[in-house]
Amino acid sequence: MTDTLRPVETALPQAPDSPQKLKRSIGVVGGTLLTISCVTPASTLFVVVPDLFGSLGTATALTIAIGSLLCIAVAFCYSELGTLIPSAGGEYAMVSTMAGRLAGWLVFVLSLLVVMIVPPVIAMGTADYLAPVVHLDPSIAGAGVMLLATLAGLLDLRANAWITGVFLVLEVIAAAVVAVLGFAHAERGPASLLSMEVAGADGHTDTVTALLIVSGLAIALFVTQGFSTAVYLSEELENPRRNVARTVLATLAISAVIILVPVVAITLGASDLAELTGGDISAMVIAWSDTAVGTFVSLCVALAIINAGIVMVIQNSRVLFASARDKAWPEPVNGVFAKLGRFGSPWVATLAVGVPGAVLCFVDLDTLYGVTGVSVTGMYLLVAVAALLSRRGAHRHAPAWRMPLWPVFPVLLIAVLAYILTQQETAYLLWTGGITAAATLYWLLYLRPRRDTRWLVSIPEDARA
Repeated sequence: MTDTLRPVETALPQAPDSPQKLKRSIGVVGGTLLTISCVTPASTLFVVVPDLFGSLGTATALTIAIGSLLCIAVAFCYSELGTLIPSAGGEYAMVSTMAGRLAGWLVFVLSLLVVMIVPPVIAMGTADYLAPVVHLDPSIAGAGVMLLATLAGLLDLRANAWITGVFLVLEVIAAAVVAVLGFAHAERGPASLLSMEVAGADGHTDTVTALLIVSGLAIALFVTQGFSTAVYLSEELENPRRNVARTVLATLAISAVIILVPVVAITLGASDLAELTGGDISAMVIAWSDTAVGTFVSLCVALAIINAGIVMVIQNSRVLFASARDKAWPEPVNGVFAKLGRFGSPWVATLAVGVPGAVLCFVDLDTLYGVTGVSVTGMYLLVAVAALLSRRGAHRHAPAWRMPLWPVFPVLLIAVLAYILTQQETAYLLWTGGITAAATLYWLLYLRPRRDTRWLVSIPEDARA
């Protein structure tokens, strides 16, 4: 962690009306710690994966593996675009620059859906893992985690790198314990990973179809989705032209291993198909060991969820801060969201994403999952389109990390992600589509007529070199 903390250079005085800039204060290790924490491998393993076990059974590991392979292509797109356009705006800055301002605006809306919904989805899992100590209502526990994460998000980013680094060690230990216990108590062989079976409601064994796997890929993509945080932090990473790509690719590789290995172990170690489909990982850990080990793992997961909340609030506040700096809203709103606090963090934007996140903890969980899956898939689709356009004109020779085999990966992603979208439930498509339609109207009625003064996507001057 030697490069987690760096001396922050004294900022030059800025004109009162100049856009405020975030501090470049973290290196690759610090950025990777924050980014892996946003992927939340342990909390994803214990909160999201059990739902996949419920619908995919023994095919869960295969689905996550396929999703991870698709994410390699996504990571290549993020790495190339993130080094060409290193902005706290993340996806919307990249897509606006490459594919036009309307496409960038729609990506911003989709990313805003994701960054507002994912933290409460993860946070609501806290109650299950605090159960050995105290019994709480999931919604209340989730809201508490979101408010705690919001307070932590107001601190200096370098301090948060240390906090999240400590929590990250604990969640990796929890995932490792599950993996070791699962493999040590294996009830079936590796062939079961391809058996495509799930326990049915009537006690019989059902077959997991290829269409179910394709439908599950939307959630599987979400499992490792947080690697994009490296792009959001690009204005605070030293030497972003080099370090953004390193952080994105390293994070994807590490998080895929941390999640996939325990999933394989759980699949092999579950006593029967019904227990696997039930997805109660805490109960499996206790059955494999004892109550003390189960309690330790549960508390580590609870800390991992808090850790995830902190990093997600940090990421999400940067998105809102960047949108205000880029004049996405009426001027009074822009001025408020672009304010930086005494620690250098966008404090109003932090409150604006953290407090509504606490409120969303009281919304139906299945709806949150469905809308998130559709939004992530749609966002990746538009990023792939931008990557397909990334070598036109002046961008062709701009200094940046370049993906291998371009344009194969963007074209492949566009085809696969479009098909995945067609396999999602109609209700979730309608929810996401309705929000996107409303955003398009805002673009047509407010942003487009004011194109000279609104939605002016900017890149920090020191990131252009």
